[in-house]
Amino acid sequence: MLVSYTSKELDLMARLMRAEALSDGNLAMLMVGNVIVNRVLASCDVFKGKNTLYNIIYQSPGGFVGVNSSLFQSSSTTNEKNLAKRCLRGEYFYPATNALWFYAPGNKNCASTWYNQQLSGRYKSHCFYMPDEGVCPEIR
Repeated sequence: MLVSYTSKELDLMARLMRAEALSDGNLAMLMVGNVIVNRVLASCDVFKGKNTLYNIIYQSPGGFVGVNSSLFQSSSTTNEKNLAKRCLRGEYFYPATNALWFYAPGNKNCASTWYNQQLSGRYKSHCFYMPDEGVCPEIR
């Protein structure tokens, strides 16, 4: 297990993955899960000292807009929790492998940088961004 968690934090993570990426399917939710885990592991940028799932999920500023979604409000399903557990155990999915940021620009192209980080790739409607090598060694 990469990150320790409580049952409440597992539910929160699964709900956030759903709120951020349900429309793009399970693989997109797994990629969002990778970003969540990477932020917990990171000791750089705005994530320094935020080393729990709870702190990362509710981080402000720099947090996830999904916490404001109606999709975040209801309890997670068994499937969603299982997806979150896969990420917490260390499964990674490109292009979110080393990503700390993502956003969904709709039908527009991904920006080449986001929060001063380089584009690592796109999956369906989500663009993923990773720090330069050496900036956040915990996730590179």
